[in-house]
Amino acid sequence: MEKTKAGKNEVFPNLIEKNKACKNLTASLHKLDLNPRVVRGKAKRPSLLALCLGVVGKHLEDIIVDLSEIAVNFPADIKKAIAAIARRRKLLNDEVIIALADSSWEILDISGSDISDSGLVIVAKMCKSLRAVDVSQCDKITATGISDLVQHCHLLETLRCGGSPRSDHTARRSLGILKPKLNDVEGDSWEELDTTEIGFSAQSLRWFVWPKIDKDSSEMLSTECPRIIVNPKPTPFGFRGFEVPREAFPDIRLDDPFVKDVDPQTWAVCGFTPKITSSSLVNPNELPIAERFRLAYVERDTRLAPKRAKNARQHQRRAERDWMMADTSAKAIALASKATKSLNTRK
Repeated sequence: MEKTKAGKNEVFPNLIEKNKACKNLTASLHKLDLNPRVVRGKAKRPSLLALCLGVVGKHLEDIIVDLSEIAVNFPADIKKAIAAIARRRKLLNDEVIIALADSSWEILDISGSDISDSGLVIVAKMCKSLRAVDVSQCDKITATGISDLVQHCHLLETLRCGGSPRSDHTARRSLGILKPKLNDVEGDSWEELDTTEIGFSAQSLRWFVWPKIDKDSSEMLSTECPRIIVNPKPTPFGFRGFEVPREAFPDIRLDDPFVKDVDPQTWAVCGFTPKITSSSLVNPNELPIAERFRLAYVERDTRLAPKRAKNARQHQRRAERDWMMADTSAKAIALASKATKSLNTRK
């Protein structure tokens, strides 16, 4: 028997070593709380919905004109995904966001877009259940738009702003809107004041994200409106008895969950870049003149990229149409196809 076992070990030495290696690997994966089947199939195939959203996102500029009619029957999650893609492709403006806005939305990320006060007001009237809004780097939004936003969205808990000189100015001008105002100051005590006697303000706002807030503004908010927490930091124990929501962290984008399964190449081809948080780039006055010209060129190139892509597709379609008209055989095939379709419709 011992000779037989020894012979088997000599004949299959590699097989025995492989079995031992597999056992060791499985044991180590179990120690790490990992499933070996999950590790093998780590690459997840995209869903059909994600693939369709990728195709629509790549050709979004071709359907923007008719988007208000196309998006009428879209579900709310599809509208959110298209809005997130449009923002990344620098195509999000008043017309696009109004066409996509849905009354069930609770999160709105329009950061870095061309949306103005008029577009924000219409969206705020449509989406009164908004809990978190990001208007950072929106240079066309002023304190008037912020005022209308908090007036119509009574459930607003998180507001994100700043990120550019104009947006910082808007945030500074909006601080007076966030503070409560009293319509009746003749009461004997604060306990006797009714909620109707408290004037218009962002009554539900609790988290205010402004990464570059100045010292005076921060002290004014903490003194005159202590219920609003400025730039909260992640902590497992919460903050003042409240759990910090994900939307209140400045290093995330609110609309990331809407496009988590969509291929990033959908917007990468158009020059979308993540938010730049470097302090040397936030203040353009500290940059040398050559760097300013370079950044201006990059911004212009990024802005014109969708237009160049659209012109390229139009030239390609025009060339194909000219070839169909010039080539006799291609024209004959096209006419035969039309004739076949007409005969089938008559039957």
